[in-house]
Amino acid sequence: MERKNAELIKLFARTLKRRRKAAGYSQEEFAHRMDLSVSYVSLLETENRQPTLTVLAALATEFGVTLAEFMAEVESA
Repeated sequence: MERKNAELIKLFARTLKRRRKAAGYSQEEFAHRMDLSVSYVSLLETENRQPTLTVLAALATEFGVTLAEFMAEVESA
C-alpha cells in the first residue's frame, strides 16, 4: 500500500507542476492565486507534502475540471 501511495504522490506532483506551467504561472504566482504559501506549493511539487482534500478540490477548480477528472489525470500521468 505504501508503494502505491508513493507512486500516487509522485504522479500528483508531476501533474500539478505540468498544469501550473501550462497555465503560465510561476510557483509564486500560483501560490498567491491559490492563497497558499510558495513553500507549500514547492513541497507539493517535489513530493514532500500531500495535499488535503480541500486543496485538491481547489486545484481542480483552478484548472477548470472536476476533482474526479483531476484525479483521473493524476492516475494516468
